[in-house]
Amino acid sequence: MNPTKRLFLLSSLGAALLLAGCKDASQPGPGAAAPAPPAAVSAPVSIEAITAEAQGFNVGSTMSARTVYVFFDAQCPHCAALWEAAKPLKSQARFVWIPVGLLNENSTLQGAAILASADPVAAMEQHEVSMREKKGGIAPAGGDAQKQAVGRNTQLMTKFGFPSVPTIVGKHAQTGELVTIDGALPTAALAAKLGLQAPGA
Repeated sequence: MNPTKRLFLLSSLGAALLLAGCKDASQPGPGAAAPAPPAAVSAPVSIEAITAEAQGFNVGSTMSARTVYVFFDAQCPHCAALWEAAKPLKSQARFVWIPVGLLNENSTLQGAAILASADPVAAMEQHEVSMREKKGGIAPAGGDAQKQAVGRNTQLMTKFGFPSVPTIVGKHAQTGELVTIDGALPTAALAAKLGLQAPGA
């Protein structure tokens, strides 16, 4: 194979793998909750457990019969991509965004700041704009209660054996079957996985 062509193919494969999701690749810094160690045996994924134990914020109609849960890290660029991709679907489902602390010290602190905000959706939007502009996101904030909530969210995610963020959990809108998605997807693909109608379809 032509060396130039081979280099291009390897670069393309690397880019494709990077789109999947973010994994814990660093040690936590001061003030950050350490990621929970992987469980020896993962617990079965349970929407009931997520509903009861996780703390997040709602995007979309709180009266929607369809609920989709998203484990995300505030420092994860793939989570930012999913944030944008999910927006056109919020009229069809309630998305519950659940912050975890996996990637670095700001993961927990910024996740706590979003939870502590009077308007978490606006805080998340402000955060993602700042991240896209390479400004680092919103200022770390939140009290011990919010930081502990992010820690519990992280432990719950780890208990289920989810390997990276974002991780999406819900029920297929047509079949009712449990759906778990590891990584970000474009809007149309996300809609198809969840049994929702893609915009413009």
